[in-house]
Amino acid sequence: MRIALLVPGPFSTISGGYGYDRRLVEGFRAAGHDIDVVELDGRHPLPDAAAQASARAALDAVPENTRLVIDGLGLPAFAPFVDELEARQAVGLIHHPTAIEPGYDGEDREELKQRESLLFPRMARLVATSRLTADRLPLEFGAEKERIGVVEPGTDPAPRSQGSGGPGCALLAVGVLVPRKGHDVLLHALGRLTDLEWSLTIAGSPRDPVHAKSLAALAEELNIAQRVTFAGEVEQPALDALYARSDLFALATHWEGYGMAAAEALARGLPLAITAGGAIADLVPKEAGVIAAPGDASSLSRAMRRVIYDRDLRAAMAEAAWAAGQKLPRWTDRAEAFAAELDAAQA
Repeated sequence: MRIALLVPGPFSTISGGYGYDRRLVEGFRAAGHDIDVVELDGRHPLPDAAAQASARAALDAVPENTRLVIDGLGLPAFAPFVDELEARQAVGLIHHPTAIEPGYDGEDREELKQRESLLFPRMARLVATSRLTADRLPLEFGAEKERIGVVEPGTDPAPRSQGSGGPGCALLAVGVLVPRKGHDVLLHALGRLTDLEWSLTIAGSPRDPVHAKSLAALAEELNIAQRVTFAGEVEQPALDALYARSDLFALATHWEGYGMAAAEALARGLPLAITAGGAIADLVPKEAGVIAAPGDASSLSRAMRRVIYDRDLRAAMAEAAWAAGQKLPRWTDRAEAFAAELDAAQA
């Protein structure tokens, strides 16, 4: 099978979505498929002129006998070429619709909604990374249920986390610094727990520099800056080490199309403190952690208090997390599952 994956550059960007894409490419190549990655220039997902020109150039460059897969982050740039996408039976890879991404004003959000509502029904197939995302596409964007598939991310077998060894609780949050990840909600929640002994490491690139600066300022304002480390973009070996020596994974996300970082925590047997933003709430068993409402720092703080304080409770949650993590899909069969979706698009 000849495949072209069209995705905003750089393809080396560290995030859950790009990590999913890279593992798919590895899996396709390991299975003997011929796949090219085409990096799109310009601004995404709200495209500028450079993005749309790059989309046009990508379509011109990809041979007609190649199956087109377009990452949802770059898909809005292809709205002017929707007729061609339909004719070429293009497939959209939807981590989550960009129109639901927090941080856009009403006008920009409406433009993204219009573009995705135009594109989604015309694609030969949409492949979502969670059932929750897949269920939203017909209701909110007019896509046909029969043209929607789900290929959840995989996880790698990983050694069990050994924890920090104390005396306090070492928390780890993994996610790029953008409003959707809710790091500000997590900081507000922890700001109410200064009577407890804890530290927090946030691993994630400052994708939104203004938001990243506001998070650092918020930590100062809450008088917890000395407990919070902004580790920035972390390569996988260093991230593995952070998981290994943490006691609790925490993420106050407003929305996750799946929750790959939480899955990685489960695979390592880490208990979790999360908010129920999107599919992440379905991923994490209630026995493996605590779950609060998105955006609710007060309830998250109350939920985290006992988990941070009570080592025995964390140990019980860690057992449940480890058991759940061993049942997660593995990357070894994800490319095969995605290839089946590409075949369905041609049917």
